[in-house]
Amino acid sequence: MIQSKVVIITGAGSGIGRALAVDFSTRSYAIVLVGRKVETLHETANLLNESVGGIMIIPADVSKEIDCRAIMEKTIEKFGRIDVLINNAGISMRALFEDSSLDVIRLLMDVNFWGTVYCSKYALPHLLNSKGSLVGIISIAGYIGLPGRSAYSASKFAVRGFLNTIRVENSKKGLHVLVAAPGFTASNIRFTALTADGQQQGSSPRNEDKMMTAETAAFYISNAIIKRKRSLILTFKEGKLTVFLSKFFPSLIDRLSYNHMAKEPDSPFK
Repeated sequence: MIQSKVVIITGAGSGIGRALAVDFSTRSYAIVLVGRKVETLHETANLLNESVGGIMIIPADVSKEIDCRAIMEKTIEKFGRIDVLINNAGISMRALFEDSSLDVIRLLMDVNFWGTVYCSKYALPHLLNSKGSLVGIISIAGYIGLPGRSAYSASKFAVRGFLNTIRVENSKKGLHVLVAAPGFTASNIRFTALTADGQQQGSSPRNEDKMMTAETAAFYISNAIIKRKRSLILTFKEGKLTVFLSKFFPSLIDRLSYNHMAKEPDSPFK
């Protein structure tokens, strides 16, 4: 019997992480669900295809190095291999930098950047052994400075630079590295985005109904993993076109980004 490949998904309790778990379960992968809230991980597990190679739930906080090391150790103990690590766990923020507590910025870097670094560090030997895939879910904010999201953009720029470097370092070892940047996607990240003092804003400043669904984003991301692409930018206008224009007309994109964000309800821009 051929052993199923194994995918680890952080932030698997909701949004794109949950949708990725569902998608990979249809591909007969063994699924390792990682997140801080065990109840939401069980909700995700209940949605998975029964024919998967196995399901494992690991409650963990990726901002803690010891938790990230334990994720990989428990996965190897149960399944004996790691084929895909998807660094999806993340939090956002919405406030002007001048108003933001430095604790908020540290927290975003701890979860978004250091969580990716810790998990990647302890998964890397196993991914090299399987010639597997190391994946980071960033954002268009990892390509352009998104006003009102200074810490979020900083963390996503950092993840992109980190993973691009890991790709080059291991270019002769068979490791696949994908940096995936969804556009604005309907998920709970805006509901849980932190305000200047670290409180959750509790509502989305955007019309979620007009955004790409988490399921659609997951479909494109999982296909990019299977095809071993190096990068993925989703949505045309707010994604691919914005990144393209930023290379040639950076000042224009600055103005458009400011005006776009300033139109949000309760925008921090006055």
